[in-house]
Amino acid sequence: MSKEMICSGLDQLGIQANDILADKLRAFVDDLVKWNKVYNLTSIREPEQILTQHIFDSLSVYPYLDGARIIDVGSGGGFPGIPLAMLMPKMLFTLLDSNGKKTRFLQQMVINHGLSNCDVVQSRAESFTPQFDAVICRAFAALPDIVSFAGHLVSNEGVLLAMKGQLEESHPLPAGFRVMDIHRLTVPGMCAERHLVVLRRT
Repeated sequence: MSKEMICSGLDQLGIQANDILADKLRAFVDDLVKWNKVYNLTSIREPEQILTQHIFDSLSVYPYLDGARIIDVGSGGGFPGIPLAMLMPKMLFTLLDSNGKKTRFLQQMVINHGLSNCDVVQSRAESFTPQFDAVICRAFAALPDIVSFAGHLVSNEGVLLAMKGQLEESHPLPAGFRVMDIHRLTVPGMCAERHLVVLRRT
């Protein structure tokens, strides 16, 4: 996986590529490949596929991310939170996961890569109470379920951002939230459909 491949993908995402960011992303991929052998963080093993399926996919939402405090719910291997934190050092990111093995990995990544704008929390979303300007979840539940377990984390003026593949059949949302926008995402090297669903409080 070359730096040129990383910079090309960043350019396609509309992100101004620079050596510092490219080196950070490549080092994170290298760490993920190494730790994945023991921690089983992702079923994707090849660095080039990790770059496309995880790094570029995570960064594809950056134009829609606003506010000072962001929480990545169900961060797992650090997606989308760690690549976004590397790109946006002035935003404060909380990486939330209930799995201790994964939060230990996340904490080590924060240390390894000097991510002073990242905080790692081991907790179920339902048990965590602070509120954030943006709550982002990456494609692991239906929209009504995401609202049910993560909606309370959204501040009054904040947004809930659900990263999805193909858009699912519409189901009624829990009271208090509505879909405001749906953005089709273009991820370099990925043919599969990707969408970002933006929800706000009513």
